[in-house]
Amino acid sequence: MAEDLTTVGGDEIEARLTDVRARMRPVEQKLAELRAERDVLLTELRRRERLAQRERRATVKEAMKAGELPTFGELIASAEAGGFDDYRFHLKTGGEVRLGYPGSRPAVAFTDGKRVAQARDLAQAAQLYATGWELGSPGRPGVRVHFPGTRQEKLVEPDEVHVRPAHDD
Repeated sequence: MAEDLTTVGGDEIEARLTDVRARMRPVEQKLAELRAERDVLLTELRRRERLAQRERRATVKEAMKAGELPTFGELIASAEAGGFDDYRFHLKTGGEVRLGYPGSRPAVAFTDGKRVAQARDLAQAAQLYATGWELGSPGRPGVRVHFPGTRQEKLVEPDEVHVRPAHDD
């Protein structure tokens, strides 16, 4: 049980407080040292992650330049089945994007000039494309993409989005 401090004098409480602070000082110093060591290690991990990401982007850009990665338009034209989750999508800068709006399931809009339909997988997209529907919405052609981890989105030409299989990670 806790001690009843109402009977202890003010000077005694001040002395006890000074003693507790003195005993805490080395522990606080050790904790500060451990936090500094942790921060150095976390900084190194972030540096390595940035370096790996930069190398992945460079590899993707090289593959695009060499013509090894099809564009989104080429994928839709040649696809028969599969899900959008089976692929990774990259802009010409090498940065990864996701299809559709932030926070929603991957989908691609198609239009026949008057109506709009959403394709939720490659089979639907290939079927709409084969029947003459175009990517986008009336008056706004293109593929809506967003950047992972952000609310930033944009509408881009299908030939500006390159595709690689997700299992190549």
